[in-house]
Amino acid sequence: MTARPTRSVEEMPPASNFSDHLGIEVTKCTPDEVVCRMVVTEEMANRNGVLHGGALMTLADTAAGTCAFINSPADISNTTVEAKTNFIRPAKIGDTLTARCEPLHVGRATLVLQVTITRDDGKTVGATSQTHLFLGWNDGSEKTEENR
Repeated sequence: MTARPTRSVEEMPPASNFSDHLGIEVTKCTPDEVVCRMVVTEEMANRNGVLHGGALMTLADTAAGTCAFINSPADISNTTVEAKTNFIRPAKIGDTLTARCEPLHVGRATLVLQVTITRDDGKTVGATSQTHLFLGWNDGSEKTEENR
């Protein structure tokens, strides 16, 4: 699917503190597919005793952000410009969730990513679509029209 040069797994920065806090683990990372896993803990539950929607979206965003990063050339960063999640069924404390992200479109300026999150029993918990925008990354040391 990828036509442009992509990053290698070795170029991936460490996970965010927030992802680490939730115990999110990246188990597969290629330009065509990223898979992340997370065990639902009591600290992640909402007042109804099931996974909080924000934790589900964090898992989806971690998978999508990782996919966007691995699909970005070394001198390019990206940012999420749109995210939409359908909450399909609950996840209970103790469930292990798997988020599988696939790029639907990798263009010159944008990426469109689809994340499907399933429980241990294979049933879908949520589906997220995200659009990411490629950004020319400049640390400010070089003056360009973009950072003046």
